[in-house]
Amino acid sequence: MTPTLARQHRPRAGAASRVDRRARARDWAEIQERMLVPLYEAVYERLEVGPGTRLLGLGCGTGLALLLAAARGASVTGVDRGARERLALARERLRVGARGEHTRILDGSPRDAAPAAGAPGYTLLTAFEPAGHPAGDGTGGPLAERLAQATSLAEPGATVVLTGWGPPERCSTSSVLRVATKLADSADEAGGWRPARRDDLEDTARRCGLRPDGSGRVSCPFGYADTGSAVRGLLSTGAFDAAIDTTDGERVGKELEEALHPYRRGDGTVWMGNVFRYVVARVP
Repeated sequence: MTPTLARQHRPRAGAASRVDRRARARDWAEIQERMLVPLYEAVYERLEVGPGTRLLGLGCGTGLALLLAAARGASVTGVDRGARERLALARERLRVGARGEHTRILDGSPRDAAPAAGAPGYTLLTAFEPAGHPAGDGTGGPLAERLAQATSLAEPGATVVLTGWGPPERCSTSSVLRVATKLADSADEAGGWRPARRDDLEDTARRCGLRPDGSGRVSCPFGYADTGSAVRGLLSTGAFDAAIDTTDGERVGKELEEALHPYRRGDGTVWMGNVFRYVVARVP
């Protein structure tokens, strides 16, 4: 992922989804998304996000990254597709936390987030994909398509931020996410997972006509109160949905518990160290 932790998985034709989207959205918002706060804050600090920032968040999910930017004074718009339950939580968060001022949450494509006629373009585009790198979503995948649409809405010279997993050897969660690929029909199935490649983010930026202009790494450990919370949080990423549709939720849960065992501490908590990358690029 981009880092992303969660892209919506759609079951194969003729197969009914076994995933409770509402429960997953709540688990993402309450358990998992907070693990990425150090990444959000590091990016905003580096870019001096504040009252003059007009931000468009791609794949905004439940909106925590938007809320943090709004708290800094930025005007924020979030867009996502096929994530109704998550967007409902995002709207509630922004309504309460940002008092609804200068905020928009949209279900659709980046084109639907076009500024009003005569209004200035966006100064910052972010792709804070929920953590989990979908197999097959490389430089030519859906992210590149969304970026191509979004950059047309930005001002010349606007900043674009892409984020993703760091090196697999620096990410303990990599070994757990491999369960998703092992149980799915194939590693290429949408919603699966693969380790990040060194130049994923830069390649995506260049493919979209952007100019890379810096990068950074941020420590984002995943910590959970117990194994049950860890399983719920990781399932909420969407990385395991293909495996659930291929097998069943009970088996995936058991495999996850086994994979998490090395990271369980004596007090029952689960702790996995991770490093995430981000790349800063510019719109021509």
